[in-house]
Amino acid sequence: MEKMRAKKSLGQNFLIDDNVLSRIVACVAPESGDHILEVGPGRGALSRMLAASGATFLAIEWDRDLLPLLNAEFAASPNVEIGHGDILRVDLRQLLSSRGPGRKWKVAANLPYNISSQVLFRFLECGDLFERLVLMLQKEVGDRLVAPAGCKDYGALTVLLRLHFDIRKEFPVKPGSFRPIPKVDSAVLSFTPLERPRAEVGDEDYFRRLVKGAFNQRRKTLLNSLRSAGFDAEDASLSEALARSGIDGGRRGETLSLDEFAALSRELLAGKTSGVTGAVCAI
Repeated sequence: MEKMRAKKSLGQNFLIDDNVLSRIVACVAPESGDHILEVGPGRGALSRMLAASGATFLAIEWDRDLLPLLNAEFAASPNVEIGHGDILRVDLRQLLSSRGPGRKWKVAANLPYNISSQVLFRFLECGDLFERLVLMLQKEVGDRLVAPAGCKDYGALTVLLRLHFDIRKEFPVKPGSFRPIPKVDSAVLSFTPLERPRAEVGDEDYFRRLVKGAFNQRRKTLLNSLRSAGFDAEDASLSEALARSGIDGGRRGETLSLDEFAALSRELLAGKTSGVTGAVCAI
């Protein structure tokens, strides 16, 4: 297992630092009654430590060359299942619900940096299935997810995840903890799903389009960004919704808090229902 080389095409960097592995396990806090999903187990270093808890453990690996090695490693472990799949394509809800109906899952993952944002959106879509997620991300991505409104790191993903999760940066990880050694620093973050959304947004699909539209052209004002994204057929209606929300349309999207985005979403939906606003295009 140790001799299996990482594949650059899959964005693989295997974690080899026992101290970091132990700290990740402490964040996951596995217990015998838990259901744990690991995305991208690689050579199984973290898998061994998590599975040793006796928890029901499912690991999903995309690299077919690693599957025989992982299966051999855990052949004598009845609580472990190794599956093949692409986390961006697998039906995550069906996968987890079929193995633990009504159960909340803990998640551990060292995400390939080139697909981390896409995977985060997948987790967001199934947030009700999770008890806790502990994810290794590129430091820059981690910085964005905990950034306050008004700074350059703050973006659409920050707002959308914050609606449903408490996000905490647990600790940094230096490049030397991996093989091969990446060119960037990493960070471990934990995500704890909220019992209910942090704000009332009206319609969540609409809210997501609104937030993405606000950040679609960051150099433009909020009014112009949303207009370009198709949120208004008549300039006056969008301006009125902004005014009713107490938001200056001359601001930029990155300055709006989650509560302000929620208020604008509600006002636009109210106007849309009453026939005030024009059609909204998908982004």
